[in-house]
Amino acid sequence: MEKLIIDQNLLNNLFEQTKASERMRQNYDLRTNADDGSQRMLNAMLPGTVVPIHRHPISSENVICLCGRFDEVLYDDESNEIARYRICPSEGNFGCQVPAGVWHTVEVIEPTVIYEAKYGKFGQDGSETYDEFKSKQAQDPSQASFSNSLGDLHRNIE
Repeated sequence: MEKLIIDQNLLNNLFEQTKASERMRQNYDLRTNADDGSQRMLNAMLPGTVVPIHRHPISSENVICLCGRFDEVLYDDESNEIARYRICPSEGNFGCQVPAGVWHTVEVIEPTVIYEAKYGKFGQDGSETYDEFKSKQAQDPSQASFSNSLGDLHRNIE
């Protein structure tokens, strides 16, 4: 197995790819084989990138900021903002854990690279955007319900 060093050269190369991306973000997969049932990646993002409000119903999402500055923004089931956390390593805020089932997005303030980890392969983990949720709810309200507990939300994020 070849080792990977996450250094400034890797981040610089990732930012170059990000600048060329229409989405203004670029992922770098850190899984080591196709049987790995998780998501572990670096995600380089530029200000202006749009990450739709979404949730992961079966897993919390761990986010560690390697460089940059962004806000992790949490929402209720009606898309009302309920919390905002500034993540910036130079300010001493290195990351957060978004609890399973909580609607969230990021607002990138300066070029940022984060490490993201959660259980479940992308596209197979039940994750959905808020727009997908509302569309399902409009078609069949009984199919769009999902219960989540926000009781420990602030403790888990802070």
